Amino acid sequence: MKIVFFGTPQFAVPSLERLLDHPEFDVLAVVTQPDKRRGRGSQLTPSPVKILAETHQLSIWQPKRVKKDQNTLNLLREAQADVFVVVAYGQILSPEILDMPRLGCVNGHGSILPKYRGAAPIQWCLYHGEEETGMTSMLMDAGMDTGPMLLKVVTPIGLLENATDLGQRLAQLGADLLVETLVKLDRGEIQPIPQDQALATYAPLIKDQDYHLDWHRSAIALHHQIRGFYPNCITSFRDKPLKVCATVPLMPEYQSQFPPEYQNLQQQWPYLSQLSGQPGEVVALVKRFGPVVQTGAGLLLLTEVQLAGKRVQSGLDFANGTRLAVGEILG
Repeated sequence: MKIVFFGTPQFAVPSLERLLDHPEFDVLAVVTQPDKRRGRGSQLTPSPVKILAETHQLSIWQPKRVKKDQNTLNLLREAQADVFVVVAYGQILSPEILDMPRLGCVNGHGSILPKYRGAAPIQWCLYHGEEETGMTSMLMDAGMDTGPMLLKVVTPIGLLENATDLGQRLAQLGADLLVETLVKLDRGEIQPIPQDQALATYAPLIKDQDYHLDWHRSAIALHHQIRGFYPNCITSFRDKPLKVCATVPLMPEYQSQFPPEYQNLQQQWPYLSQLSGQPGEVVALVKRFGPVVQTGAGLLLLTEVQLAGKRVQSGLDFANGTRLAVGEILG
């Protein structure tokens, strides 16, 4: 099977690796986003997919706008690929491109479609507190993740799993799903299933305001926001920015989902259950664990934070290093 692969971030790398390793697939070329300037030196940096493609001496095409780039369109047409595979490419493909390959364009999407169509499905499914998610392979059409579905894989979400952790797991699951999808599609063993539009939900691009923490929200809602938009959620501490990178919702109904290192917190329940304060107030400093903050409903343990200009540190080191006092207010 002759394949042109479209992808850009690390999330797409396992899929390309799996295609390159498979004896039935021939990856003709890779289409990825143009190199971007990053870091303090503003150096041009290739995408993770480009780096992998270079190690395999693949043809690499990096159009600024793929549907407007005549040279790339000509190359795609001349490739005479059986299928275009698209995983987190970052640009919308035109109907002209979608119609080029014999088997169509197959997309690996990071949700259980039709839920969480759009740019950030992993982040928004965590934000909304979903207990499971997955990967869906689909045939692309002109809409935003609206094409008929091919195969799905479903996986549970851990209480403390963040967007990076979940993305790494889904990338591996998606790579396996993609191989199975292509093999079965070529053999005519898959019947595409139209999506139920009535069940569709959306996962739009994340905006700066989505990162700001409102301590009047509940502990579990804040926890989902922090892990969903990891590592960028922000509050203020002593009039300076403070990123909150990881938390544990200190609510009895979630205790059974705590990993072993937090099980000892059950000994603190009688003490913690009597605490109260205003939203954003540090109401306790728990030995060996760190600061506990009052929210609009419930308590939140801060397990990882990052002060402006500093490295990420544990909540306990943050409390000790700043000499944090009970009664101080975040936000």
